[in-house]
Amino acid sequence: MKAITAHNLTKRFGSFTAVDNISFEVRKGEIFGFLGANGAGKTTAMRMLCGLLIPTSGEGQVAGHDIYSNPEQVKASIGYMSQKFALYEDLKVWENLRLYGGIYGVPSREIDEKIDALLKRLGFEQEKNTMVRSLPLGWKQKLAFSAAIFHEPQIVFLDEPTGGVDPAARRQFWELIYDAADRGITVFVTTHYMDEAEYCDRVSIMVDGRIEALDSPAQLKKNFAAETMDEVFQRLARKAQRT
Repeated sequence: MKAITAHNLTKRFGSFTAVDNISFEVRKGEIFGFLGANGAGKTTAMRMLCGLLIPTSGEGQVAGHDIYSNPEQVKASIGYMSQKFALYEDLKVWENLRLYGGIYGVPSREIDEKIDALLKRLGFEQEKNTMVRSLPLGWKQKLAFSAAIFHEPQIVFLDEPTGGVDPAARRQFWELIYDAADRGITVFVTTHYMDEAEYCDRVSIMVDGRIEALDSPAQLKKNFAAETMDEVFQRLARKAQRT
């Protein structure tokens, strides 16, 4: 079953083509890495898939909804987390979760029970009433991810979610990603850390608005006779013409 499909998806801004005729599919429950150097077009592509930007041409479906004609249904079916985490620093941990539960339309009678279960799973019971501004960066990261999937969306989009955190916190964060995927949530993630690309089921690499490679990390390394994903990425990124 396909969670995301894109066919000849294109976005132009005037004479500049940010995303150039890309096509790919993401399977339900898959961890899909969406890589590219700055300016490659991956953020623009993600914004179209999230229903935040109307394509210039092409087709796309997310969670069974057309991204052109039904962007609001797309937004209701996904979770989203950016590098900035989008948490409210002046609210307590439980207040952030309650707020996001309300935004995502979780029934009020279910929110408190879900909050307690989530805090227990994260080991955050003692931090329930802590102001978010007081949390370590790695804890904020975990909380932001948990808020993004609080409503159990079909798909969660993660836009460079591990930027600025230490390697230990990044590994712990990926444990949450694996847990979400095990529960059937499709994970679409962008990252600049090539070691994280190794954790994905499949990876695409964009160069100058086009997808230049797409396969499992193992197969990409084999195709490029490379030992690491960083080596694969560097070979492709050197082909870029635009900055």
